[in-house]
Amino acid sequence: MDISPTVKPVAVLVDSLCSNYLQGKDEVVRLAVIAMLSGGHILIEDLPGLGKTTIALALAGATGLSFGRVQCTSDLLPADITGLSVFNRSEGNFSFIPGPVFNNIVLLDEINRAMPRTQSAMLEAMEERRVTVEGTTHQLPDPFMVFATQNPSDQSGTFLLPESQLDRFLICTGIGYPPEELERSIISSGGIRERIAGIAPLVSVSEILAARRAVSQEIYLSDKVVGYIHSLVKATRNHPLIQIGLSTRAAISLAQASRAAAFLAGRSYVAPDDVKGIASAVCAHRLVTRAGQTADRGELLREIISSIPLPLA
Repeated sequence: MDISPTVKPVAVLVDSLCSNYLQGKDEVVRLAVIAMLSGGHILIEDLPGLGKTTIALALAGATGLSFGRVQCTSDLLPADITGLSVFNRSEGNFSFIPGPVFNNIVLLDEINRAMPRTQSAMLEAMEERRVTVEGTTHQLPDPFMVFATQNPSDQSGTFLLPESQLDRFLICTGIGYPPEELERSIISSGGIRERIAGIAPLVSVSEILAARRAVSQEIYLSDKVVGYIHSLVKATRNHPLIQIGLSTRAAISLAQASRAAAFLAGRSYVAPDDVKGIASAVCAHRLVTRAGQTADRGELLREIISSIPLPLA
């Protein structure tokens, strides 16, 4: 099956963002686009000042999708995200005023500075693409994607995201410091926010939706690759340092992200290396280690992945 006509606009989007606006952030851009193509959400955890918000702004501008931003603080209320009903005196009834969640791309900046009650307001939106306000359900636009950022949990004023919230994110990743030469160039040229504000859309909404359909319907996932995914999931449930291993939802997410990775590579089938390459970003944040364990979840998952042989073609 020839998927190249569908892949091309998305490939242009990724290449342009990486080469013209977000140099040194190629992997994060690729993961963000994989999340978008999979119909999922992405969480980026790293120190302030490394470009987390800039990536979200660039992706929204380059796709031409509507964009809503929520700056999370300790006094943020659920209604500040979802919206609220206001009494209209002239008409004698209540009218709903949508919150920023009613956009295609929603940036939850520093999500772990919001109280857990406010964080939980996003669970229905992220899982079911709708919100319920005062008993009335409102559908969210399509496509819909949450792009959340958070600071390391040891920083002051942060709250740990509950497992149920983390599980709603298809991908969790970091950015890291840029290479030395690139960082010198950034220091010399200054920020790029003004350039990003002027990005013309590089892909249309119809092309994004077509790419999403291709990922879910046209990328072949063989029984052997399904078996490989299941072996990986089962291994996390039996690991002595892991209290809660990967769920069935995590396995489905890994399969869908692997399809998107294969699509970006221009293939109509998922290879075992697609699964291996995306597994840490999709799965590590979903693991719960046993009490008293200080082992890094990403490192544990990489050890598990390395212990499982790749299926033969």
